[in-house]
Amino acid sequence: MSTTRSKTTLLLLLLFTTVFLHLTATTTAIGVNYGTLGDNLPPPAKVAEFLQKKTTIDRIKLFDANPEILRAFANTSISVTVTVGNGDIPGMVQASTAQKWVEDNIAPYYPETKIIRVTVGNEILKSAVKDWIVNLVPAMKSLHKALVNAGFKDIQVSTPHTLSLVEHSEPPSAARFRVGYDKQIIVPMLQFLRETKSPLMINPYPYFGWAPSISDYALFKPNKGIYDETTKITYMSMFDAIMDAVYTSMKAIDYDDIEIVIAETGWSSAGDPEEAACSVENAKAFNGNVARRATESIGTPLMPKKIFETYIFALFNENLKPGSTSEKNFGLFKPDFTPVYDIGIMKAGQQQVR
Repeated sequence: MSTTRSKTTLLLLLLFTTVFLHLTATTTAIGVNYGTLGDNLPPPAKVAEFLQKKTTIDRIKLFDANPEILRAFANTSISVTVTVGNGDIPGMVQASTAQKWVEDNIAPYYPETKIIRVTVGNEILKSAVKDWIVNLVPAMKSLHKALVNAGFKDIQVSTPHTLSLVEHSEPPSAARFRVGYDKQIIVPMLQFLRETKSPLMINPYPYFGWAPSISDYALFKPNKGIYDETTKITYMSMFDAIMDAVYTSMKAIDYDDIEIVIAETGWSSAGDPEEAACSVENAKAFNGNVARRATESIGTPLMPKKIFETYIFALFNENLKPGSTSEKNFGLFKPDFTPVYDIGIMKAGQQQVR
């Protein structure tokens, strides 16, 4: 083979490798929270087909263990997280109850349905319900043991938290886990997560911290940023500040080796007249940036180039959700599968909107 031909072959190989790596990086998928509080939502079988064929969404998180949904996602490539209801936590401490739950909600579907994780409750510390809080970690341990005993050792157990997990989150360098919960609940929980190689799950919602004066900061838009005197870091987004506040809290007690999963984040696209934060433009700006961060090595100032497993809230607009209009309009899609706005998660050639 001539020298010229060898060089040409090498250049083509390098070009192919570069293109392949670029495509791999830019087609990494994202997760969604699949809620079901609507009377006009499509059947789960249609949802599974739609997600797999027409979107880059490769994982869903449920707020229960809906059997129809679990059956619908069998033999797909989509990963599934299921949830134990908050009210079921105290009973789950009993080994027999945990075993029965696994028999009823995991065994009939796994591994045909790719269940990767069970979350025990949702935002329990924020609930302030003592019976749930004191039984949270024992329930997690009991459920993990039941999964292992049933032969499902690869299914993780965790629980999602709001930022109420943290005190003094501004600036991020001052963040620490809440006194009172830190030693009694949080440290045992983090130790369990470390031992079982499971993630800390966080629901970071700049949406709830939005104000007109910091709108751009909340929406990833150009702004002056907020300076952290201790770290000398200027934070350009509230999202990064929240994530680094959690990381700082973990690092302060030597648990910063645990992975962080973004269990919920999102933005409402419509609200009542007094809900000024809600618009298609704002939802597209925020969720579009979240999706980009889930597919590119951007990370945060304290966790540079980190890609977080991420679940946007929510898959559909849900017309039966209680509360204001905004609560019914967090969806990426309308019930007929029409995108509410485009954040780049439709596969090539599929329907796009503004």
